Amino acid sequence: MDVTLTLWVLTVLGLCALVAADFFIGGRKPHEVSLKEAGTWTVVWVVLAGLFGLGLLVFGGGQPAGEFFAGFITEKSLSVDNLFVFVLIMSKFAVPSIYQQRVLMVGVLIALVLRAGFIGAGAAVIANFSWIFYIFGAFLVWTAWKLIQEARSGEQEEEEFEENRFLKLVERRFPSTDRYHGTRLFVVENGKRLMTPMLIVMLAIGTTDVLFALDSIPAIFGLTQDPYIVFTANAFALMGLRQLYFLIGGLLQKLVHLSYGLSVILGFIGVKLVLHALHEGGAAVPEISTAVSLGVICAVLVVTTVTSLRASARKERAEAVPAGSRG
Repeated sequence: MDVTLTLWVLTVLGLCALVAADFFIGGRKPHEVSLKEAGTWTVVWVVLAGLFGLGLLVFGGGQPAGEFFAGFITEKSLSVDNLFVFVLIMSKFAVPSIYQQRVLMVGVLIALVLRAGFIGAGAAVIANFSWIFYIFGAFLVWTAWKLIQEARSGEQEEEEFEENRFLKLVERRFPSTDRYHGTRLFVVENGKRLMTPMLIVMLAIGTTDVLFALDSIPAIFGLTQDPYIVFTANAFALMGLRQLYFLIGGLLQKLVHLSYGLSVILGFIGVKLVLHALHEGGAAVPEISTAVSLGVICAVLVVTTVTSLRASARKERAEAVPAGSRG
């Protein structure tokens, strides 16, 4: 898809306008987010992504539209896995519920900026080194296997959030207060300028997401090599993440098979990348079309969700049975 500089600028400005509208309408005043509010905004972001995809269909054709929807659904499903870690971060830093939406909004924006850098670097590498598809493909297959191993060995273990090196460096170099001061990021105490926990947790959300980008960015490049589609799919998937956190926060523990589903998706895209690399090298191997990719991704997510909810329901029924009444 041929994307002009003007279109890039208009797209970025449009996304900035949407973020500003989200902030001034729903996030300007700190408050506890209700399920109704979270559900409404989740639908709004999904509809906006759908309209953008339809715009690509009308002006760009079926190929870029299909790649966008496949990329958006993949990034959205992978971002749900991020929410588990976000819950741990909120708990570790004891973020008051009325401030959590502000933390997520800024944290997600930090993540989007960092991902844009990853996308630019990935596009540059792909343009100059076609063999990188072998590495991307192998990395995704390895990540898929690692996810399965972790799911099988640690499903019942309590997870803990561990601060990354960047966050530890910030906390060492810049002193901080031991309590929140509303939504303020810095305060002055005894003549010293100090960070507040609000800034630290925002950085935690944004920088932790970079670790997830290490597999999600190669995954979407396995579906499309168009940087414009890669960026917009990531943007729409991430910008609705804040509302999704409040909407399905209570359901996260019920998605017991999510890791298995994500591993299948990552493994599938990894194989697709390797086949693409072989095809580009002249080997007579089949390539997986965008339509097939979209169908497989959607099917895996549906099956994963259904089996997860059924397994959670069975577990709840078993736990509800009094110990003495079990045969």
